[in-house]
Amino acid sequence: MVSCNIEKLESELNEVYNEFYSEDNEKITLSFCEKERFYYTVNCDDMHREYDYEKVCGDELIKKRYIKRYAKLSLYLFLSEKTHKNLPWGALTGIRPTKLYYQNITDADYFFKDLMKVSDKKYEIVKKIAGAQADYYKPSDSSADFFVGIPMCPTRCQYCSFISAEISKVSVVNEYIEALCYEIEQSKKLCKNIRSVYIGGGTPVSLPVPYLKKVLDAIGTVNTEYTVEAGRPDCITEEVLRLLKDYNVTRVCVNPQTFKDETLKLIGRNHNSQQVIEKYRLAKSFGFDVNMDLIAGLPLETYDDFCLSLQKAVSLAPDNITVHTLCLKKGSKLKELCSRLPEGEVEKMIDYAYETLTKAGYSPYYLYRQKYMAGNLENTGYALKGKECIYNIDVMEEISQNVACGANAVSKRIFGSGERIERYGSPKDLPTYIAKIENIVQKKQELFS
Repeated sequence: MVSCNIEKLESELNEVYNEFYSEDNEKITLSFCEKERFYYTVNCDDMHREYDYEKVCGDELIKKRYIKRYAKLSLYLFLSEKTHKNLPWGALTGIRPTKLYYQNITDADYFFKDLMKVSDKKYEIVKKIAGAQADYYKPSDSSADFFVGIPMCPTRCQYCSFISAEISKVSVVNEYIEALCYEIEQSKKLCKNIRSVYIGGGTPVSLPVPYLKKVLDAIGTVNTEYTVEAGRPDCITEEVLRLLKDYNVTRVCVNPQTFKDETLKLIGRNHNSQQVIEKYRLAKSFGFDVNMDLIAGLPLETYDDFCLSLQKAVSLAPDNITVHTLCLKKGSKLKELCSRLPEGEVEKMIDYAYETLTKAGYSPYYLYRQKYMAGNLENTGYALKGKECIYNIDVMEEISQNVACGANAVSKRIFGSGERIERYGSPKDLPTYIAKIENIVQKKQELFS
């Protein structure tokens, strides 16, 4: 474990440590000193190293950001030398590598490869994503994306750490929908130039049709990219798809996660792979663009299992395929069963996905990373040309206001085209959200006023 003379940094420094060690079997100290440069000293019983970097002056928040960045970089360099191990993303630990690319675009090669030690392979993906985003990357303080959250599902997946609950066990569905629709009506007034609408979850289509229609009515008909998480094939029906079409929804998500039936049962999903295929084809028959998700590193799945799932997805030719690396997060049942994921196999899966999808005509167009990912890897969205999802780009790059409704929804207001961001998060607990809906609406109005 790592101790530091800046106590607030210890949590993030130990995240770097955990990428190299599975147990707290090393005691490491990191000390920061500011003089004419930023100086860092890293020590353990058998090793001592010193690192220094150009001092960043000016804005205090920016200065703190660089102190933290260089602290993590120093620890990474120390541990990489000590263990003879390099991570694919080097010293980068943030969620949005592509955002860093835009921030350092004039010297991106130096920043990613020389300074942060990102592998050539991962850096190439970042550059390809920036190229794929060229037609959509339009930072603006006046544009907005509109999000509506339905935190309910037919069942709870073992890997899920979201607040989503099994809808059959939710006693306040009616009250939640009433509060949500009120929030939607009030929040629409806060949007000017809407780039996209996204109804996520959970599984929004797990709602009984009358409740889903209420939500769609509250949003109204829009003439922009409009996505609904249809997610679970066992919730997708002709009636639901026809309803979505009536409200100008343009895109739905049909998410198999895997095409191996044994795994689907193991992770708690009430459908099989054949149902995925059937409901995907049904959605395409209505003319929807379709997003599809797969997960690398699911329990008991081998490299060959993942390859077969990916091949099946490619054969269906959805408009988007997002390949996720499984995360073991607190709050998931899977976290209780195992504490660390195998790295080598999952990295092979992610590499295979990139090679296979790019050969099949897909391009990576958005990417994000999370804590507790196997092998320090990433989630990458791939799309056919012209089928990129604007909402995914805007949210990952934080280049547009995000007006978010629902329990646990986080609204973001950007200033200076993303230079500064202010957030407001609604309560996670459904009864609390319902009880505080007037206050939630007021807080959002203050944020966007």
